[in-house]
Parts: sequence; structure tokens; C-alpha cells
Amino acid sequence: MHYIHHNNLMLQEHDLQTRAVKTYAEGAKSWMAPMVGAGVFMYPYPGQGNMESRDRGMIMAAAQQDIPNPVKLKAKEKYLESRAAIEEEGHEIMYNQFRAQAKTAYYQWIVLEKKQSVLQENQRIMQFMLKLSKVRYPYNQSSLGSIYKAEGRLHEVENILLMNENEMIMKNIQLNILMNLPQNTRFKVDTLVQVAEPIALADTAYLSTARSDVRQIDKRIQSMQLNLRLEDLERKPDFSLRFENMIPRDRMMPQQFTAMGMVSVPIAPWSARMYKANSKAMGLEIEAMQKGRENLLNEAQGMIASMALELQTKQTQVRNYETKIVPALRRNYETTLLSYEQNTGQLPLVIDAWEALNMAQMEYLNNLEQLYLISVNYEKELEK
Repeated sequence: MHYIHHNNLMLQEHDLQTRAVKTYAEGAKSWMAPMVGAGVFMYPYPGQGNMESRDRGMIMAAAQQDIPNPVKLKAKEKYLESRAAIEEEGHEIMYNQFRAQAKTAYYQWIVLEKKQSVLQENQRIMQFMLKLSKVRYPYNQSSLGSIYKAEGRLHEVENILLMNENEMIMKNIQLNILMNLPQNTRFKVDTLVQVAEPIALADTAYLSTARSDVRQIDKRIQSMQLNLRLEDLERKPDFSLRFENMIPRDRMMPQQFTAMGMVSVPIAPWSARMYKANSKAMGLEIEAMQKGRENLLNEAQGMIASMALELQTKQTQVRNYETKIVPALRRNYETTLLSYEQNTGQLPLVIDAWEALNMAQMEYLNNLEQLYLISVNYEKELEK
């Protein structure tokens, strides 16, 4: 899982997006760039008649700086930082999904390895029975139909072996993709694994801290609350400074300047309606997200309880196959094989006993795979 957490390309992409959001927050307290300009003031149009020197106008230079309210800047910074926290929880959601995919592929590969061992044993059994029946055929101790039946079963096992080997390679490639490794990388799996045991009924307090999707909703609610506060701060004024310097064309006239401080009036009725409506809408969105969070926790709690019951049932079924069904059918097969070797039984009976054993072994492995997959989904819901 370490390789997936650090090497998976989609997680790396998401990390870069999170860093981008954090970088946006770094510039939240920046001011707007100052504005400068130059022009003329009370400048006469060309072609005017004789005029006094003082009426020739002035050359003007101006500078203006908007000064945002510092309380608003701080609130904006906190809001942007909260968006980064949402992305971080999104990273954990993606990791939980990829971890479940990796576990699924890994457990399926383990079952395929176990099937491979069973199939190889079946191949040896059918080769032995085919060889034995061919030896006995000249002495009328075996029928030609039995030989063909054994030969057909042998070829079926060989085909399944080939398909099983290809599926194991596909699981290997799937894990390589999740770990961002070269697709031709080959490795072995440890077939000794332990299935998670069902825990006591998970309460909503545990799920609130354990599940990243719930934590992400919490972060979204916090972010929306910060955005609501930022919207409420729109009623506070912003400021602006403007300075103009005027140089008369008549040297006898004095230089003049204009300095002006301005403040916005957001409490004006025609402008207050907008932020009041936005604040009310955000409050409703927060209430909706809280209801969604409650519904998600209820669904998760019910699903986990159902999965725990299913996991216990499947564990019992697998244990019955391991301790009762497969051993009984193996003893039946060994008994019929012994009778055939002692020339007191028929090959079709041995093949039937082998097929029953083989079917039970495959059914056991299918149930074992289902047990693994239920365990993966159970751990995914608990985010373990």
C-alpha cells in the first residue's frame, strides 16, 4: 500500500491540485495593483481665440490605490485554506478506493494461486488414471470409453490451467498499474492472509472520524461557514485613496493637487440585497449538507452491520468446506481410487468421485474469494 500511496499517478495528480489550492491561499491578502495616469485638466480646444495665460489649462498626473478591508482579507485567506483541507480529504477518499482495488486484485490472485495448485493436482491425478487405464486396457480391465473420458477430462484441466495462468498475469499487471510500476514487473503473492474479523457495531462517532468521505463533508461545511462569514463581511466598507497633481501651463499660476479618501457604503439598500440573499442561500446549503452527512452516516452504519453479518456467514461456509465437505469428498475419492487400484472398482466411478471432489474444491475457492471480497468491502466501509 506504501507504493500506491506515494507512486499512484492519479494520487500524485491530486496532490499537485491540492498544492495549487494552497498556493492560491497564499495570495489571498494581496492588494489590488495601484493605478497611475496622466492627462490634461481644463485644457482648451484648439482654435480658441486669444485667452489669458491662466486659461491655458493644466497637465495632470494621478495615482489611485484601493485599500481592501483587512478583516475581509483574513476571512478570504481562511476560506481558501479550507478548500485545501477539502482536497486533502479527497486524496484520502481516492486512496481508500485504490487500496480496495489493490486488495481485491491481490486476494483474487491468491485464490487463483490456490486454484492453480488444485488444477495441477487434478492434472497429475488424471494423467495417473489415464496411464493406469491404458495399462489395464489390454487385459480387459478397462474400457475404451473410460480412457477417452479420462483423456477429455485431462485436456479440460489443461485448458483451465492456461486460462488461470493468464488471469494471474492480468492481476499482476493491474497491481503494477496501481503502483505505477512497469507492466512487465513480475512478483509473487503470499497466500497466507488473514481476513478481518467483524467488529462491534460501529457507531456514528467512530465513523465520523474513520471515514474520509464524512470528514470531507465536515470540511465542506466548515468551508461553507467560512464563506458565509466572508459574505457577511461584505457589509463592512472598503477604502480607496486618490491623489492628483496639476501643473499649470502658465508659470504664474500655482501648482495644485487633489487628495481624496473614499469609503464604500455597502449598507445601501440597493447593494445590501445581494449579500443578504447570498448569506441566506449559503445557510440553506449548510443545512442541506448537514442532512446529507447524517444520511451518509446512517447508510454507512446499516451497510457495515449488514456486511459484518454477511462476513460471519461466509466465514462459517468456508470453514465448513475446509473441515467437513472437502475432507469427506476426498476420502470418498481416495476410497474409490483404492478400489480401482485393487481391481475391485471401475474407472468411471473414480472419475465421478474426482469430479465431485474437484467441484467441491472449486466451490470452496469461490466461496473463499467471496469471503476475501466481502472483507475488502467491509474494510473499505470502515476505511481500515
